[in-house]
Amino acid sequence: MARSGVRPERKKQPGGGNAPAEIDYQYVEEQADLDAIIDVLVGVDRYALDTEFHRERTYFPKLALIQIAWHETEDDGTKTQRLALIDPLVVDVRVFGRVFDTEALCVIHAAQQDLDVMMHSIGSVPRRMFDTQLAAGFVGYGTPSLVALLQGEINVTPAKGDRLTDWLRRPLTENQCQYAAVDVEYLLEVHQLLVAKLAEAGRLEWSADACEELRTRPVSGANPENAWLRLKDARSLRPSSRAVAQAIAAWRERRAMRVDIPVRQVLPDLAILGISQRGPSSLKELSQARGVDERHSRGGIAEEILEAVKVGKENDAPEAPKSPDDLDRNLRPAVTLVSAWVSQLAHDEKIDTVLLGTRGDIVAFLRGDDDARLASGWRAAMLGDGIRDLVDGRAGLTFDGEGRLKLISVD
Repeated sequence: MARSGVRPERKKQPGGGNAPAEIDYQYVEEQADLDAIIDVLVGVDRYALDTEFHRERTYFPKLALIQIAWHETEDDGTKTQRLALIDPLVVDVRVFGRVFDTEALCVIHAAQQDLDVMMHSIGSVPRRMFDTQLAAGFVGYGTPSLVALLQGEINVTPAKGDRLTDWLRRPLTENQCQYAAVDVEYLLEVHQLLVAKLAEAGRLEWSADACEELRTRPVSGANPENAWLRLKDARSLRPSSRAVAQAIAAWRERRAMRVDIPVRQVLPDLAILGISQRGPSSLKELSQARGVDERHSRGGIAEEILEAVKVGKENDAPEAPKSPDDLDRNLRPAVTLVSAWVSQLAHDEKIDTVLLGTRGDIVAFLRGDDDARLASGWRAAMLGDGIRDLVDGRAGLTFDGEGRLKLISVD
């Protein structure tokens, strides 16, 4: 299936706004066609990208479709947008590594899961990235969906699609293709508008820092030794039990990766906690641990679990996960106070509160963590000195007469 790639006009929608007309795209299911597109993409300065995937039944996300849009310069100097839907079930998408290794800017919306998909399926992620959802948070949006961003920036309301559609089933319907194409059709235009707003607000660098922070965040499976930290009740474990929990959770993570199934299907969290507290050394003891069923207490699985328990008993206990309760008792009231000020400042400055500083960020800063986000960069410039002055008694919070909180000096 191949189309011209010429960008269509938008159709007027009743009640204002525009509905996207049918989008032209090239459906790529031949390796030679993908290679030709890659040859073009390595020479562009930016491109829009999105993915469709499933991960409900697997450990790693199963890539089902790649959507990409870019601009090509015609002979008369005008630029035309091209759009392709690439079928990763029949072509080798690892060739995208050539594009990711260039200085071309990847424009993407809500990239966190897409980065995980790309690292697993392609083997790398783009060297430069602009996340429109993150960037929008610096110009008055609050973690917007793509639909909200399209409505707010270019007055386009995409047609509703089936969010639970099966992207792995072939052939894809025309409705599926149109729905997928919308995800990249307008991203380059939105990128341009957001860059202008960010530049006007003096926040281009802030946005770039946030995007790089996301781009370099570890993806799934990066460190199995830290998997135990995701256990709900990990903080309640005794030191000896923590060492066993760490070893079993790491084993579970590696096995889930090896057979590519969700970790909960290997061993439930409850079983890890039960085993780590009991510390079994025999099959009988293992079968008596809470959360362990018959399939876990016999055969090869049971032997692997018991070996992990043995390793955990021999290891030093890891430090307990940090929590807000670890904060100095005298500083705990400051968390609520600072949170109120951060929320007010985020509202006044038209920055998404989650981007500016979460409760966890505030606790980490007050605790003096080395990696506290509020201790460096643009967040420190906006909040760091103010929080220190507030906690040390050199500043206070008051209402400004219009219902807004205001930080004032008390010297």
